[in-house]
Amino acid sequence: MTRDEVLAVFKQCGAILEGHFILSSGLRSPVFLQKAHVFMHPDKAEILCRALAGKIRASGVGDFTQVVSPAVGGIIPGYETARHLKVPAIFTERVNGQFELRRGFHIEPGEKVIVVEDIVSTGLSIRECVDCLKALGAEVVAAACLVDRSAGKADVGVPLIALAEYEVPAYPADALPPELAAIPAVKPGSRGLQ
Repeated sequence: MTRDEVLAVFKQCGAILEGHFILSSGLRSPVFLQKAHVFMHPDKAEILCRALAGKIRASGVGDFTQVVSPAVGGIIPGYETARHLKVPAIFTERVNGQFELRRGFHIEPGEKVIVVEDIVSTGLSIRECVDCLKALGAEVVAAACLVDRSAGKADVGVPLIALAEYEVPAYPADALPPELAAIPAVKPGSRGLQ
């Protein structure tokens, strides 16, 4: 899929929002990709994740035995991408602010895995997930996402495979352009919600 085809799916689902958004990283942006609006349509999620699985296979990262995703946003794309890759899908969860494997999920020392996430902005969730997996002895061969809104600038600690790159500006709260500062901010993401 091309970048425009990926973004067309987001647009069809009403998932490209404009306004003043507080991202999970704390940065502010005039555009928010509300992937939950895509994931509520299994046929649309399937299209994107099948394409991501194909891109992962074509990337040459080699063999891996599981897909691991950071909860909560990565669970659906991780599962659906793993289905197309024909490997199990598990996820990490935050416990006291740190990612952990729970629910009886297990990784063998030396096991090769790939991390699948929904949207990458700063790469923090993937980096934290990779750190968790490495601490368990896993070899993380790569990470993958549906959309990299940093356009390749985010450092996730391993090679990153993005189905689409869509560079969207993001600003620290104390360095907003006037047109963004004039709009009330909303936080539509999941990190930190009660």
